[in-house]
Amino acid sequence: MRPLGQIRQIGPIRRIRRIAAALGAALLALAGCERGEKLPVVTTKSGAEMVLIPGGWFEMGSAGGRAEEAPVHKVWVDSFLMDRYEVTQEQYDKVIVGNPSHFRGAKRPVEQIAWDKAVAYCNARSRAEGLTPCYDVESVECNFAANGYRLPTEAEWEYACRAGSTTEYSFGSAGASPSRASGAAGLKDSAWFAENSGKETHPVGLKKPNRWGLYDLYGNVAEWCNDRYGASFYKTSPDRNPRGPARGPNRVLRGGAWDSAPEACRSAARVAERPGLQDACFARNAIGFRCVRNASRTDATDEKRSK
Repeated sequence: MRPLGQIRQIGPIRRIRRIAAALGAALLALAGCERGEKLPVVTTKSGAEMVLIPGGWFEMGSAGGRAEEAPVHKVWVDSFLMDRYEVTQEQYDKVIVGNPSHFRGAKRPVEQIAWDKAVAYCNARSRAEGLTPCYDVESVECNFAANGYRLPTEAEWEYACRAGSTTEYSFGSAGASPSRASGAAGLKDSAWFAENSGKETHPVGLKKPNRWGLYDLYGNVAEWCNDRYGASFYKTSPDRNPRGPARGPNRVLRGGAWDSAPEACRSAARVAERPGLQDACFARNAIGFRCVRNASRTDATDEKRSK
């Protein structure tokens, strides 16, 4: 029989070892992140692939873009998991009855999605995997402490999109200011946009991923963020895990779409959109989303990963 002192120490020792293992995994991911390597991919219970993104600082916004993209400001985001691909019609149909998309195809991104429909999918996917839904059904306010799925914050989206870059696009840019000429060449390898889409969406994952292994962040469909839109929010934004203004009629769209010009697909480009798609500045069949959820020790150490 162990002495009483040893018995009391077993619990804390195990916890310390688990925390150390998780920290080690996170540091390894961060080292790869700084070298520009692809990050670990976690396969969820429902079969979706998500990239494990370590927390970090980055420069958010653009000094040479539109007024609402300024000022450039330093932001920290905590570690999180992000869908490797935009939510497809096949994935959507698993948890929500009825496919609203105009351009049909199992592997194409689901589109014609209002913000509240994207939120409903996040909650349904959470329940399907035994996780706690993030969104209150009536207020649609997000509980960021819950372990279920949600839409990315605007800061999380740009951090993931940039993948350590500071240029207009994650693959670089030819000029200091946004222009059609500077982005079109490299964008053709990374995105479906107005110049190469054929006026329709395409199956996810056909273009080159960014350095962190995320696909279609530029083009294909514009992606909903959780944040309400504020044209001057960057002037007062907190520097850690910003979540947008507390009030406002519009939500944020990011990434551009199949019908977008190159400058609308830049990492810093942001658009205000009515959640219900009224008077949409994007075509309704150009709006979709991807999910994120908080990272955990389990994600860092125990989940099955794929290449």
